[in-house]
Amino acid sequence: MNTAGETTKKAIVWLCLAHLVCDIYSGFLNPIMPFIASKLGFSMALATVIISISHICSSLLQPIFGFFADNILKRFFIFWGLILGSIFIPLTPNAPNVYVLLIFMILGSLGNSFFHPQSIGFVNYFSSDKDCSDNMGIFMSLGSLGFAFGPLLAALITQVLGLGMISHTSIWGLLLAAAMFKCIPKLSAEGTIPHHKEFFKSFREIFTNSQMNFLMVVSMMKSLITNSTCILLPFLWKDMGYQPFYIGFALFLFVFAGAIGSLISPRLEKIFGSKTVIYISLLATFPMMILFALSYKTHPVFSTFIYFLMGFTTMLAQPVVMVWAQKTLPEYKSIVAGFINGFCWGIVALCVSVLGTIAQKFGIINVLVVISLLPVISSYIVRFLKEENCSE
Repeated sequence: MNTAGETTKKAIVWLCLAHLVCDIYSGFLNPIMPFIASKLGFSMALATVIISISHICSSLLQPIFGFFADNILKRFFIFWGLILGSIFIPLTPNAPNVYVLLIFMILGSLGNSFFHPQSIGFVNYFSSDKDCSDNMGIFMSLGSLGFAFGPLLAALITQVLGLGMISHTSIWGLLLAAAMFKCIPKLSAEGTIPHHKEFFKSFREIFTNSQMNFLMVVSMMKSLITNSTCILLPFLWKDMGYQPFYIGFALFLFVFAGAIGSLISPRLEKIFGSKTVIYISLLATFPMMILFALSYKTHPVFSTFIYFLMGFTTMLAQPVVMVWAQKTLPEYKSIVAGFINGFCWGIVALCVSVLGTIAQKFGIINVLVVISLLPVISSYIVRFLKEENCSE
């Protein structure tokens, strides 16, 4: 009986489940933000800044938490990340003013920043070389699935029960955190995750690695499309008169399609190669955005289907890029995860913070069409990636 093998499989199952729940909470904010803004009386431009600050806190700090996660070899960040996210993100609709709203969003987003780098590092740690890509694909797809169900769930609760009832969902994350405390095995001080206690040396090695820089650009392009559409389109649909559930359902379809893309991505990678998967992910968004722009007023069902396909292609390269990056610098598993899954999103969030103002002046659709050109332009760098770094 392979007890060690069963223990590691059990750990991966619990990590995947926690990723699902953690990202459900992360998905709450986008569909209900127009209604929170209406309740508290602030503009789309300010709402975009607030959401961007939330994304910065949940993303930009991930490499730093990843550094400490790789060094202390404890489960601290996984548990407290889930606890903070499950308490404070559901409280955001109950905020009495914009300042309290911002505090709730920052604390909840920090939980997200705690959770992701260490959990991704643990998935890699508990996986063999043979099944690492498959496990990472499942882990990423369940996170995307959670991020997909989050908008749907938040919108449904808002429309049926009211904004304030979202706070009751905290119990799910708290119960799961308690269960994980018993089910995720502790790592001994003699564990095999390498220590790298020189903070600046670690970050310098990552930033000076050209392969990592190229992979981070790919990750930023994926994040740019996801963030810009998920933040701006709810305001477009609200102005068109759509109910919260429709907005949440549209965002659900986008991210659910991304979960499917993440799940089948390792299989497509084995058939067509890593570069091909990344090329598809980067090149497909622009023509789809054009189709969406031409059809969202006159053919809403067709445009929603196009948005679904956009989610599939946007997130198709997600697990490929993550595993490739971790194999490029295997001694920095959690830090690399923090850069690919967090830092890149945070940098994009800084840029997206001004999109609300630009979109108010030039139009949401016009801004999104221009943005969708950037992944096409950046696809040129894929030719410089070294395919052998991602081979098994």
